[in-house]
Amino acid sequence: MTEQSAAVALAADPRLTFEGEIAVLSLGAGEGRFSGDSVAALHACLDEVESSEATALITTADSKVWSNGFDTTWLATHVEAAPATIQSAERLFGRLLTFPIPTVAAIGGHVFAGGVMLAVAHDVRLMRADRGYLCLPEVDLGVVFTPGMTALLTATMTPATAHRAIVLGHRFTAPEAVAAGLVTEAVSLEEMPVRAREIAAALGGRDRATVAELKRRVYPEAATTLGATPPERALLEALAAAVS
Repeated sequence: MTEQSAAVALAADPRLTFEGEIAVLSLGAGEGRFSGDSVAALHACLDEVESSEATALITTADSKVWSNGFDTTWLATHVEAAPATIQSAERLFGRLLTFPIPTVAAIGGHVFAGGVMLAVAHDVRLMRADRGYLCLPEVDLGVVFTPGMTALLTATMTPATAHRAIVLGHRFTAPEAVAAGLVTEAVSLEEMPVRAREIAAALGGRDRATVAELKRRVYPEAATTLGATPPERALLEALAAAVS
């Protein structure tokens, strides 16, 4: 595999389709990682959803990994673009957190690091019951979250779960994630598409402006902090060190 094809296999390769009034965003068949191009493509997909008449959004993936978060190799080799890419990814999380239609994350495989941030920004989270972990491994990488990332994670978790996930870096199985409130339901891989569409259809059809404003009021700190400032140098150095 060439260096270019390896990068493609890692990065999210988003694909947007519509099933009636439901928008379905696939992160692709790779590891769903965030690079400059993939973050820009995800923003473009959300732009398209917002300009459509979709009443709900489902985010899925086509592999055993839903998202492994930031592409640390890409960030380390694109030093000049890394700060802006991380900041843009934070704005992506913020957009989803306050998206004007209901959102469902259909997590059919592993979800790590920045992928967890993408997942918790959704209104409803489904996770494959029999396989896969949800984990924030940054404590083992020497990475300290930005203020926006911290605000997002602590706003969508109980204090006890946030401590276990962020400080201890626990790997949650699907049943553990349900018990901790990190995901809504654990379902079989076969059942997931049907269940995601059932939930999306049931929640859709509300006034967009009302939905967005209610979300902003529920998550005021995260909504205003995500992407507001460039990441600190220490974060960039820690991510670069994780590659070596």
